Amino acid sequence: MAANHDVPRKTSLTDHEILNEKGTTTTFEDAKHIAELTPEEKEIEKKLKRRIDSLIMPLVILVYLMNYIDRNNYAAARLQGLEEDLNLTAEQYQVGLSILFVAYILAQVPSNLLLNHLGKPSLYLGFFTTAWGLVSACTSQVKGYGGIVACRFILGLVEAPFFAGVLFYLSKWYTKSELNLRMSIFYSGSLISGAFGNLIAAGILSGLAGKQGLAAWQWLYIIEGVITVAIGLVIMVILPDFPHTWRLLSPEMKHVANRRLAVDAAEADVDEPGLKSQLHGLKLAFTDIKTYILAIAYMCITGAAGFQNFFPTLTATLGYNHTVSLLLVAPPYVFMTFWSYAHGIASDRLRNRFWFFIYPIPLTIVGFLVFMFTDSFGPKYFSFFLMVFVFAMNGTTYSWIAGAIPRPPAKRAAAYAFINSVGNSASIWTPFTYRPQDKPHYRPALGICIALQVIAGILGVLLRFLLQRENKRLDRMASEDAVLTEKDIARLQKTAEMEGTSIAEARQLQKSYRYML
Repeated sequence: MAANHDVPRKTSLTDHEILNEKGTTTTFEDAKHIAELTPEEKEIEKKLKRRIDSLIMPLVILVYLMNYIDRNNYAAARLQGLEEDLNLTAEQYQVGLSILFVAYILAQVPSNLLLNHLGKPSLYLGFFTTAWGLVSACTSQVKGYGGIVACRFILGLVEAPFFAGVLFYLSKWYTKSELNLRMSIFYSGSLISGAFGNLIAAGILSGLAGKQGLAAWQWLYIIEGVITVAIGLVIMVILPDFPHTWRLLSPEMKHVANRRLAVDAAEADVDEPGLKSQLHGLKLAFTDIKTYILAIAYMCITGAAGFQNFFPTLTATLGYNHTVSLLLVAPPYVFMTFWSYAHGIASDRLRNRFWFFIYPIPLTIVGFLVFMFTDSFGPKYFSFFLMVFVFAMNGTTYSWIAGAIPRPPAKRAAAYAFINSVGNSASIWTPFTYRPQDKPHYRPALGICIALQVIAGILGVLLRFLLQRENKRLDRMASEDAVLTEKDIARLQKTAEMEGTSIAEARQLQKSYRYML
């Protein structure tokens, strides 16, 4: 990118003037139009969003569905004889459950930085989707404790690039006012897998057990692994990388795709080329307190949602056989799938994250309490429908990350990976809180879930306070004389060149930006 060496070093600008690329001043009124799309661009944007939604969202949902099924079929396999066939103790089973997340966490941050650096999400995500399908299929052949632990660890390594990678990937396609719905739709892949994954497991349990000399849990791993491999190969071929490289987009659509993200983020959503910018983004993420607030809050949410790894075990306390226990898992997940859509639409239209982060917390706490202190079928089963409200918080959290840590992309990629790593660390220790001796109410484990939800609520309040303070600072910057450093001018120049506009117009973008609360 060529630098503009003719830009004078003017550093103090009033409310009504700004340095443009020719060294003269332009009024903000003249540049104001850059802060929003033109009517013609808005019409193109509608077609663009339909095209993105019709291809990208179904693909990432499909892959996430298989991701969650492959990760969580371990719990379903437990009811199909895995523990007995491999001679696992309860403690060894828990280690097999936890070890996946150790590998998953270790690979997150370097993977997301590498994804952002390579710039080929289709090949990167498709390759690792194929890889975890192969590992899942191979898990069917393990013979003991060492084999299952090794397969689960490798599965964590090859699954790590997907989730945080897709969160970052979607933030390169959608604005912050669109992300909650899309994140909720994306997360619905896990909810659908929670419902239909167990229905599939129930079908395999009743229909394929003993066929070809293989146990039901072995067929579960083989069938789901082969399907995942096929989907991974499809992803490599048809998933578009980024708006400006998607060949199916017209030049006008590519321009609008880039410009609407620049308007949304108040600057061009691009990094400097080279590894140095990725490391700089990593440093920016680790020096922003919002990264740590979101990471700990997400860890609390993930910890409170730890019951999902034991959902068939919890439904088994209702007194039915293994097949019925698996079937009973589906309705709460189906309910939450539809609720999440409505939740995401409302959050985006109201342009609010905080209240949609907070309201599920008391509902989940009531659900945990009901399960802990009742024995009859009706209230206990209804408690599952309250517990699953914790999943409504996920889409809001993912979109709040993009809104609270919007730029540059390398920072956002590192933040997503770090937050997801810290969040999933809860999955290492929460399995050990669901102890066999605590059946049928699991009060210690669910008591921990309640405490985690309370902490998440406190952190949500803290994040809202910090963003309100940042918005007040931006208000002052918009109404008072501002001082531009050489670095500020360089960033404006980058945005101006990316968007084909003047520095004055790029400056107007920054004056119009506010964090979404």
